[in-house]
Amino acid sequence: MRTAHSTRLLAAAGLAAATALVLAGCASGDPLEADTDTDPGDTGSSETIVVGSQAYYSNEIIAEIYAQALENAGFDVERQFQIGQRDAYLPVIESGEITLFPEYSGNLLQYFEPDTEARTPEDVEAALADALPEGLTVLDASEASDQDSYTVTAAFAEENGLASIADLADVEGPLTLGGPPELAERPYGPSGLADTYGVEVEFSATGATTVEDLVAGTIDIGNVYTADPKIETEDLMVLDDPEGLFLASNVIPLVSTDVADEIADVINEVSAALTPEGLVALNVQSTVDQMSSADIASAWLEENGLV
Repeated sequence: MRTAHSTRLLAAAGLAAATALVLAGCASGDPLEADTDTDPGDTGSSETIVVGSQAYYSNEIIAEIYAQALENAGFDVERQFQIGQRDAYLPVIESGEITLFPEYSGNLLQYFEPDTEARTPEDVEAALADALPEGLTVLDASEASDQDSYTVTAAFAEENGLASIADLADVEGPLTLGGPPELAERPYGPSGLADTYGVEVEFSATGATTVEDLVAGTIDIGNVYTADPKIETEDLMVLDDPEGLFLASNVIPLVSTDVADEIADVINEVSAALTPEGLVALNVQSTVDQMSSADIASAWLEENGLV
């Protein structure tokens, strides 16, 4: 005859046996066998990379390229786009809330060192590495830039054999430079052009119509940003600036030092593939073709073999 005590013992023994069978069924026969549930694209990082962008379509496209490239490499990514200009987003980056941001080398350097005398891409990058606050660093810069330039029509360049600003000194006859009114007093304006390259020009304050005036032939040289989509749509040519008249401002990834080593290989591949002409073409797809940043980024990554 079973007592209440013996009945409880048998029940406990049965439960233990059942539990052992369940555990045996769940366990691998080989304790050293690899976990087959592991995602082959897993980077081993549990940290989400937060990618930010300025409130500027061109910057958002680059940020989206970064985000999709990282996702393809197995990273978890969060997007915080269209968050304003430097005064708004740099404190958020310094706090660590955003860990990756497409920046522009020269303008970023001037934010931290307003009186910098660095001008060429190499000098700007070297100075920037020292100027950044603790906790932030930059990865490889791209050849692509978004900065002041002296630009001419492709036809004018071919007619006069122009490749760089220096070549303007060999053009016969008077030259007219167009740009915003403040260009007249800027160090890279008419006086800087004469001092640095020996090129004398007449100045015309064309403002917002600079490209239109350039195409119409009422000015010979225009002060145009290097990523302006009109460079492609209006068949313009940016003149090289070997003497560093303008502050070089190449696209450069600003990143938290905590994740820099983890994402460097992925983001540096993006920087290596992004060219000046390529950035202009991306901007044309946004402003003219009205494509979304996500679609533009996806197509660009595929075209460049990065996905």
